[in-house]
Amino acid sequence: MLEHSEIWRAIDLLANQRGMSPSGLAKRAGLDPTTFNKSKRVTKDGKLRWPSTESIAKVLQASGAHIGEFVALLDGTAGSNTFQKVPLIGLAQAGTEGYFDDAGYPVGSGWDEILFPDASDPHAYALEISGDSMEPLYRDGDVIIVSPTASTRRGDRVVLKTREGEVMAKLLRRRTAHRIELDSLNPEHEDRVIAVENVEWLARIIWASQ
Repeated sequence: MLEHSEIWRAIDLLANQRGMSPSGLAKRAGLDPTTFNKSKRVTKDGKLRWPSTESIAKVLQASGAHIGEFVALLDGTAGSNTFQKVPLIGLAQAGTEGYFDDAGYPVGSGWDEILFPDASDPHAYALEISGDSMEPLYRDGDVIIVSPTASTRRGDRVVLKTREGEVMAKLLRRRTAHRIELDSLNPEHEDRVIAVENVEWLARIIWASQ
């Protein structure tokens, strides 16, 4: 269960990492500078006051932090050995050359980075969703963490890249020696059946930021 002290600690740590006070972080996020003051975290009658999800979203945007970094601060794993820096690019970029090797491992330059609790895969990476083709599971702006070394099985959410450079996130319905059958996340988009020889790589989604 999320505790009051944990979420305020995460905000304090995020401000400190960015070289600011909590009030400076609030101001940068377009909030009242006193929003995160310690005096406002508990009311006069002793009732706990929680930061709103809107204020947290604004803080993440203003500080350039991603949800994985905030989670690491929240559960106390930031600064320990239980988190890793995960490369991040947009889903649309993933279809262009130079970002992955033939096995689907992230390579090259042009990646941003986010902090994420240890995924036990040094090759894990993050993709930022764009558009509505993956709704309602993944919406525009959501971040998914992908593990190219994780095994896949029927029902897993996966990312697949074709040899033509098309990248898609779907549900794995069936995989045979000759083809891969995928169900679309958004019912308005068609399911896909792709010949194995046309698949550059397939990787499992292990986490999403919704």
